[in-house]
Amino acid sequence: MAANTTGMRTVIYPVNDLEAAKRVYGALWGVEPVMDEPYYVGYQVAGMDVGLDPHGSAQGRTGPTGYWHVADLRATMASLVDAGATEGDAVRDVGGGKLIASVTDPDGNVVGLLQEPAAG
Repeated sequence: MAANTTGMRTVIYPVNDLEAAKRVYGALWGVEPVMDEPYYVGYQVAGMDVGLDPHGSAQGRTGPTGYWHVADLRATMASLVDAGATEGDAVRDVGGGKLIASVTDPDGNVVGLLQEPAAG
């Protein structure tokens, strides 16, 4: 059986005060952001993409969400829903063809899914 994921390589934290969060996480990780926009600040830390989302709390996030990287996001979502998960965030393009979505497992845990843009 082939693996459905290449691993959890992205974690996004919901934050209310983006500037304060940048100071705290910048001190923790010791690196500058690779993306610094009012809608998202992203870092590369120890081989992972880590983001700060100032809109996450408004979307109901109360803690970080780990994103599993998958080759076919829609097919993976369908298989998880068939297995008993509930669709959470609908599939959306967050820029450059990168797709994210989420499901919730039967215990209420949010499972993030991420599909990288197709190589062109």
